[in-house]
Amino acid sequence: MKSFGLRFPVQELRGRRYPEPPHPYRSDFQRDRDRIVHARAFRRLEGKTQVFGARLSDHFRNRLTHTIEVAQIARTVAVSLSLDEDFTEALPPFAHSGEEELNRQMARFGDSFNHNLHALHIVERFEQRYARFPGLNLTFEVREGIIKHSRDFAPGEMPEFDEYLPGQRPPLEAQLIDLADEIAYNTADLDDAFSAEFYQLDEIAEAVPHYGGLLEEIRSQFPAAEQGLQFQEVLRRLIDLLVSGLIEGTREALARSGVRTVEEVRLWPIRLACLAEPAREARSGLKRFLAERVYTTPQLVHERARATETIGRLFEFLYTHPEKLPAPHRARMEQLPLHHVVCDYIAGMTDSFCRRTARGLLGPGP
Repeated sequence: MKSFGLRFPVQELRGRRYPEPPHPYRSDFQRDRDRIVHARAFRRLEGKTQVFGARLSDHFRNRLTHTIEVAQIARTVAVSLSLDEDFTEALPPFAHSGEEELNRQMARFGDSFNHNLHALHIVERFEQRYARFPGLNLTFEVREGIIKHSRDFAPGEMPEFDEYLPGQRPPLEAQLIDLADEIAYNTADLDDAFSAEFYQLDEIAEAVPHYGGLLEEIRSQFPAAEQGLQFQEVLRRLIDLLVSGLIEGTREALARSGVRTVEEVRLWPIRLACLAEPAREARSGLKRFLAERVYTTPQLVHERARATETIGRLFEFLYTHPEKLPAPHRARMEQLPLHHVVCDYIAGMTDSFCRRTARGLLGPGP
């Protein structure tokens, strides 16, 4: 297997905001990963909805299980490409399921909710576990990967990110995360929607390229297996097709580019992590199918509307009654506008805590 030599040499790491001595047997990226896993914000992911809420079933994915699946895929790809798997695992998606409504509320003040910026605030400000410094004191590279995993930005476009090499691409480990995230949620949503009986096997085959061939293969091998088992066999092969496509597509892009160092990856005009053609076709069909047959179903639309209404009412109440904010958040009003404080408070809530808080402050919803 060809190695591109793109792992970070230790001497090239940009270090932590607050210097710390090296650990005798753990790398900086291992320490970053472990600090994130032990953070309260990471544990709270268990209480945040992925797509199907706990009111529908307690068997569906939540944000925590999704994050674990993303890390599993990303680690496989990183190892296959001889990248740093510990670095890859230290880049969790901290998105909030109500971010669209939070963004709408912030727009009232000429502002916006940026989930990458919120994730950075989590690891730099909100998590307080060390007496020597605020936040988790993660390495520059992990902080950069957190804010760049889903998009690049130009110099001056987002002033809060200007220290993180605007105009440059993130390292390959961070580039992989966005595609690993997409593979994980597309296939997981397909799985959860099948469990919820939103569709039948043959309906996927008609919509998703390469799925029909996989289904025929499974039916010829396991003709007596019940439909649920046949679905799981096909799903495993679909995940393998997508993950293998990410490995192969990225490897081919690297070979064409000729880059050999992390610095050359940063300066390359486009991202190098990508899917090979068969995987791209399957991804496009899968996204269309989920949009048409899952995300827009009345059941899920109703659940999202309830959550959106709760967040909106809670935001408005806390903005007009800031004395109801917890003391640590009231203290932040000395440095930040009130709408930022309210937004950050709600963004950190689990679904159940949001509902309990809304009931306690506002009474039963309409």
